[in-house]
Amino acid sequence: MVTDVLFDIFKRDGVSAKKEAPVNFLTDLTEGRSTLRPANILIFGWVGEKHACVDLTGVSPLVGLRAGGFTTGHAASKAATSKITKHERSCLENQHVFIPFAFDTFGFLAPDAVELLKRVQRITHNNVISPRSSDVVFKKISFTIQKGLAT
Repeated sequence: MVTDVLFDIFKRDGVSAKKEAPVNFLTDLTEGRSTLRPANILIFGWVGEKHACVDLTGVSPLVGLRAGGFTTGHAASKAATSKITKHERSCLENQHVFIPFAFDTFGFLAPDAVELLKRVQRITHNNVISPRSSDVVFKKISFTIQKGLAT
């Protein structure tokens, strides 16, 4: 659901993007074969002239909870780091950038996701000037995460 909403935001703002784009280089070498994974969202010309492969990951903040205590955002940050380790190099080798969009079910967004949404928010604000447009992107994503949990 988050992928659909984020893609819809891009579309409405005039950002050229494709959902489930077959980039054919996002692989998991630990599986010993090419998985030819698509990018959840491929944003054309996002950084300079490079396309951006956005990989969305939602996790429970209680994953890996230790007796030592709970740290807000730990699970989402760990998921983002794992995705970077897994896919960033192959994206760079293919002249793309990799953006992990990791979030937890409590609504925490990893730093790369926040940066992506801030940029989209600026685009939204430039395209639709109204007092209500100041944080609409973050509200839509937050609502979608909550709706997904309720479902």
